[in-house]
Amino acid sequence: MGAHKKIKYSLQTTLMMKKYLSTFFFLVISIILCAQDRITGKGFATRSEVIAQNGMVATSHPLATQIGLDILKKGGTAIDAAIAANAALGLMEPTGSGIGGDLFAIIWDGKTKTIHGLNASGRSPKSLTLEYFQSQNLTKIPSFGPLPVSVPGAVDGWFELHEKFGSLPMTDILAPAIHYAENGFPVTELIAYYMTVGASRYESFNFQNFKDTYMIDDKTPSKGQIFKNPDLAMTYSILAKKGRTGFYKGKIAKTIADYVQAKGGFLSTSDLADHHSEWVTPVSVNYRGYDVWELPPNGQGVAALQMLNILEGYDFDNIPYGSAEHIHLFTEAKKLAFEDRAKYYADMDFYDVPVEQLLSKDYAAARRSEIGPDAGLYRAGSISNGETVYLTVADKDGTMISLIQSNYKGMGSGLVPTDLGFMLQDRGELFSLEEGQANSYAPGKRPFHTIIPAFITKNGIPLMSFGVMGGDFQPMGHVQIVMNMVDFGMTLQEAGDAPRIEHTGTSTPTGFDAVNSGKIRLESGFDYETIRTLMNQGHNIEFALGIYGGYQAILWDDKNKVFLGASESRKDGQAAGY
Repeated sequence: MGAHKKIKYSLQTTLMMKKYLSTFFFLVISIILCAQDRITGKGFATRSEVIAQNGMVATSHPLATQIGLDILKKGGTAIDAAIAANAALGLMEPTGSGIGGDLFAIIWDGKTKTIHGLNASGRSPKSLTLEYFQSQNLTKIPSFGPLPVSVPGAVDGWFELHEKFGSLPMTDILAPAIHYAENGFPVTELIAYYMTVGASRYESFNFQNFKDTYMIDDKTPSKGQIFKNPDLAMTYSILAKKGRTGFYKGKIAKTIADYVQAKGGFLSTSDLADHHSEWVTPVSVNYRGYDVWELPPNGQGVAALQMLNILEGYDFDNIPYGSAEHIHLFTEAKKLAFEDRAKYYADMDFYDVPVEQLLSKDYAAARRSEIGPDAGLYRAGSISNGETVYLTVADKDGTMISLIQSNYKGMGSGLVPTDLGFMLQDRGELFSLEEGQANSYAPGKRPFHTIIPAFITKNGIPLMSFGVMGGDFQPMGHVQIVMNMVDFGMTLQEAGDAPRIEHTGTSTPTGFDAVNSGKIRLESGFDYETIRTLMNQGHNIEFALGIYGGYQAILWDDKNKVFLGASESRKDGQAAGY
C-alpha cells in the first residue's frame, strides 16, 4: 500500500473510530442520565415513599431499621423499637452515635393524644471551672481529648423513655444489638469511609483503646468486612440487667471516670451518679396552618421556628423553589435567627432564655424588616426583659417518636474507656470561654446543643415526625423540609431528596462573631443563572460535599389511616413498615 493510500486508510479508520466512540459515549451518557428516571414524582426523587398500616421505622442503617421493625412485630411500642434501633446504631454507626453521647426526643402519645419532649443531654464536670481554662490560656475548648467530655446522657434517656412509654423488657429490646455485637455484621461503604477518617484523627492522640475497639489488625474495617464489638455487647448486657444504675453507678461509671481522669480530664463518678434527664414541654409556631414542634434550649430547635416565622411573611406561591429569591430569603432568615441563637440559646437552668419573645410573630416581623435585596450582616435582635443519627418510629397505636442521638464531632472525644466498647462525646466543646455570655462555661451546666428532633401536627392531629442530621445545618434542614412540603408541594421523600442549601459564617454560641455575610453552600441541582444572580446580590457561593445532613421521616395519612416513610438518599437510610 502506497503512502497516500495508507494516510487515506488511516484517516478513514480514525473517523470511523471517532464515530463509534462518539456513539458509545452518547449511549453511556444516556444510560447514566436515564438510570434514575422515574415515571412519577420530581426528577430529583430517588424512590417512592414506603407505605404501611401497622407501623413504620426509619433509620440511617438498614439493619437498625429491621431491628426496630422486629420489635414492633413482637408487640413493642414505638419507643421500644426506637431504643432497640438506637442501640444497634451505636454499634453499626459509631461514627455518628453511641452511648457515650446525648439524646433528645419528641413523642406523640397515641393513647392520650399528647406531645412530650425529653432532654437527655449531659452536664459538664462539677470540678472543672472556667478559671481552669483561663489558667491554661485557652480561648476555646479543644475539639478532642479529655476537656470537652461531658456526662453521657443517652442511656438515662433510654430508660426514661422506656419507663414512660415502653412495654417489652429491656432484655428483649437490647438483645438484637447484643447479638450483632457478639457475632458481627458487615460494615457499609459509608461507615467504612467515616471510620477511616476517624482513625486518622484519633491515631494522633495515640489512644490505644480506640485501636482495640474499632480496628481489625490495626486497620479500620473495609466495606463488607465483618465487624464485632464484644466489649459493647458486655456493656449492653449489663444495662439490660441492671438498668440505668448499671451505667451511672458501679463498675462502668468507675471505669469511665478513672479513664477520663487518667487522660487529664475531670469527669467523676459523682458527675455520673448525679445525672438525670429532663422531661420538657416542646415549643411550636404555626406555619401556614401547620404546628411545627421543637424542643426548647439548650438545643437549637428554636432557630428553625424563628426562621419559619420570618419566612411566613413571604408569598412562596409566587416564589419558585430553587430560585435566587427563594435561596436569598432563606439565607437571610437563617442569618437573623442564628445571631439570636448565638446570643440567647443556652442551658435554661443557668440562663433565662426568652423563648416566648423569640417565637412571637411581632418579633419575627421586626426581624423580617431588616432583610433587603442584597446579602446582609446582622446582629442579634433586642429582647426586652439567650455527626449524629436520627431515627423515627410509629406503632399501631399511633404513638410516634422523633429521636436524635450523637457523640458530636467526629466519633466523639477520642476517649474509649477500657473494655466498654464505646467512645465518650466531645459535646463540651460547644461552651463559650468568654465570661458573661448565656452559653459561658460553668460546672454542672449543659452545653449548647446542635441535635434537634422535630414534629408537625395539624388541627391537633399528628402529621409528621422528622429530623435532619448535621451539626449547625439541622435548623436549616428542618426549615427546608417544612417549606418543601408546605410551600412547594413535595412528597415526604421528595422533600428530603431535593437539593439543599447551607449557610455558614454567622455568629455562634461558642463566642465567634460574624465578620461578613458568610457563604452559601449549594448542593448540585441549582442552575448557574440562579448562582449568578445570588453572586450579584453580594452572596459568596461555594460547593461542598457531605455536609448537608441525613434525613428520616414518617407521615401519618389520617384520611387513609396509613403511615408513609422516607429515608435519606445521601446516606444508608432505610424506611420499612408492615
